[in-house]
Amino acid sequence: MTTGATVWLTGLPSAGKTTIARELAGRLREEGRRVELLDGDEIREFLSRGLGFSREDRHTNVQRIGFVAELLARNGVTALVPVIAPYADSRDAVRERHEANGTAYVEVHVATPVEVCSVRDVKGLYAKQAAGEISGLTGVDDPYEEPVKPDLRIESQDQTVQESAAAVHALLTERGLA
Repeated sequence: MTTGATVWLTGLPSAGKTTIARELAGRLREEGRRVELLDGDEIREFLSRGLGFSREDRHTNVQRIGFVAELLARNGVTALVPVIAPYADSRDAVRERHEANGTAYVEVHVATPVEVCSVRDVKGLYAKQAAGEISGLTGVDDPYEEPVKPDLRIESQDQTVQESAAAVHALLTERGLA
């Protein structure tokens, strides 16, 4: 059986997490790997509908995603998880679940500065926050606790999507997970 793993890409909104994950997924699939991409927006729609954006709801959402990712990874799938997961304790709990089950877990911090993310503004969230239409935007008026010791830190503003995905792939290869 192929070794599975969870690759958790954390970072601010519009940091490039999903874009990098999609690029990496294509590369891994070309190599014959079983891959699932657990997109945060899709998870909120289908698995965590009804949860808001309070600290408790965000923690619950992250734990649900972490449970599904670990289940997939323990069964030979590479689970790519491009999810903000703003709180360190929530991410730590997911890592601990993986460790307790002997499942590989890789944390990638897509460390794109908020100034770059607000220009990218893929979903228009920064513009809505600036206009006063929404509040609680992670990294602006809601906290984002950067990982202290991620397995990999990517500064997506300084490299192409392909280079970012290649860096994650190289780490997975080094660890025998790709």
